[in-house]
Parts: sequence; structure tokens; C-alpha cells
Amino acid sequence: MIIGLPKEIKSREYRVALAPSTAYQLVKRGHTVIVERQAGAGSGFSDADYEHAGATLVSSHTEVFEKADLIVKVKEPLPEEYPLLRPGQILFTYLHLAADRVLTEALLKSGVTGIAYETIEVNRHLPLLEPMSEIAGRMSILVGGYFLAKHHGGSGTLLGGVPGVLPGKVVVLGGGVSGINAARMAIGLGADVTVLEVDLERMRFLDITLHSSHTLYSSESHLMDLLPSVDLLIGAVLLPGAKAPRLITREMLRCMRPGSVLVDIAIDQGGCAETSRPTTHDDPVFVEEGVTHYCVANMPGAYSRTATQALTNVTHRYIELLADHGVSEACRMVPALAGGINIQGGRVTCQAVAAAHGMPFTPPLLG
Repeated sequence: MIIGLPKEIKSREYRVALAPSTAYQLVKRGHTVIVERQAGAGSGFSDADYEHAGATLVSSHTEVFEKADLIVKVKEPLPEEYPLLRPGQILFTYLHLAADRVLTEALLKSGVTGIAYETIEVNRHLPLLEPMSEIAGRMSILVGGYFLAKHHGGSGTLLGGVPGVLPGKVVVLGGGVSGINAARMAIGLGADVTVLEVDLERMRFLDITLHSSHTLYSSESHLMDLLPSVDLLIGAVLLPGAKAPRLITREMLRCMRPGSVLVDIAIDQGGCAETSRPTTHDDPVFVEEGVTHYCVANMPGAYSRTATQALTNVTHRYIELLADHGVSEACRMVPALAGGINIQGGRVTCQAVAAAHGMPFTPPLLG
């Protein structure tokens, strides 16, 4: 099979979907790997690294799409890439279609088989999403603390406090992978941390794991009780493949102190606050109701070297499966892969995406 690795064109997206080591393994297995020049530069991988791995370098973004049977990316295609997709082609990347009807319709029109990293589920885990959730969770405390600084429009609160001064208060909405990583980082800084969660077993796990944090059953009433004293609010809720639930209304934000910060990790699935809208690393924040919103939709791209290594650690075996066997046989061998098929032959094949857009759902065809 011909595997194409285009350079990511999303603003400040420095990750790359194939490390040279993965390209080397694919070439060893008899496949052709076409890499756009400078595709890996943002993650510290040179063109020479890919050449040494046996990949073929091309200078044109379009050429990668024209020649490849399997396109591997990090982020969803942008509008200028829609015309480059074609029927029968496999697209393997993060898609987050439930939050983007325009992209969904473009993929349906293109005829590609769109396989989303974030909806492949194994034993109630999302193995291809979790590494990025870990990074986003840890990063949320770093950026949240940064924008709490007075000269960045924040309240001037240091999360860890100092002797004689109470630490800042951090509330994490959701105790999943990103939530627990946010809580760990905040605890490490010395903040006062509360995690809101609805799964009682998960709360018991958090209570045992995060010794110095608090857990609280997630309800609107409990959140309203906390908001007036919160310095940093982390939105870390996730419904796999579906649009994020809107748990924070504009009215609720008015209860927060001016200069407090909201980091909405769920923004790539639409965001969990009524006031959230996607931002970029170039212009990461805006203020609504006196609260600084950080809503960058590709947070892990800021730490591209770590993120690329973490991503390719988990994607490489699925890429090899698809390249070696094609979609149908690969899904028979690893049934969890079928859960990643969101679009196939002009049909929506993911129930959560179909529900989000009111579109018909058709199970993937794997005959």
C-alpha cells in the first residue's frame, strides 16, 4: 500500500502522524511511504531522517494526497484539503466530527473512509486519544496558571500560594484521563483541587490515587456552590465520539470572580461551556463575563515532540494493520478498529456523529 504523510497545515500544528521509525517499519513490510518535505520538522524530525528510513520525499502537499491509498494525519482536514480527498481513500486521523457538520458533509461527499483515532475503544479505554488527553490535562494547569497572572488579565493568584497565603482553587470537571492529569499537575503545584465526577467507581479511584484532592459528585448545584471561589476551572468532560455536553452556562460564569480562568479541554468536541469557541495558539484567549477563556483546539501541538512520540507509540500498530490488510480484514483481526470508522462510502458509520447532526446512521460495511 502507498501511505501518505502530509505536513499539517492547521495553525501552529507542529505534530506529525508518522515518526521516521514507523516509516522505516512500514517500508520494511513492503509498503511505500510518501512524505511531504518538512512534515516532521516541527517535531524535530528532519527530511534526512525520513530518507534514511526509506521514505520517498515530495515537495507538494497535493502530490501526497494524489498518490496515497492511506493518508495518515494528526488533525482533521482543513477546507483547502477537502478537494484532495477521493473515493476509496483511507483517512486515519483525529476527526472530532460531532462538533463539525461542515467537515462531516465534506467527508461524505469525498467518498473516503474516515477512521477517527478518538473513537477506537478497547476495554472501555480510548487508547489513541488518551496520550493527547494526558498532555492536554497536564498542559491545562500550565496555561491556566500563566493566564492567572495579573499582566495577562488574570486575578493575580499564584496557584501554589506561599507560606501564610492560601493556594489557588482549581476545579476539574470530569475525572477521566485529561481530568486526572490536570488534577495531578495542580496538586503538584500545591493548589487546592476538587474533581467533579458522576461515576462513583471513578471517584473511589480518584480518591485513592489523588490523596490530597477532593472529589465531589458532579451536579449543577455542586458546581454553583464552587464557582464563586474558583480561580481555575478545567473543562475535561468527554462523551466518546459525541459532542461535549454544555455543563457551564453564561449565567454560571457570572458567579466566578473577575480574572479567573476557564480552560476548556473539550473544545475539540464543541466545548463544555456555553461561551466557549475555538481559539488558536497565536490568539489563545478571550474574555467573557470577566472570565479568561483558553479554548485552543489543538493544545498538544504546543509540545509537539512529546506529543508526536506519544501518538505514534499507539497508532503505529493500527497503521501497519491497515497497510498490510486493508480496512475490512484489519477490522476482522482487531474488531476495535471498526469503532473508528466514522465515514464510509458517503455514509455516517458512527452513531454519535449521526446523532449529533441528525443524519442517518449505517453500520460500517466490512464484507
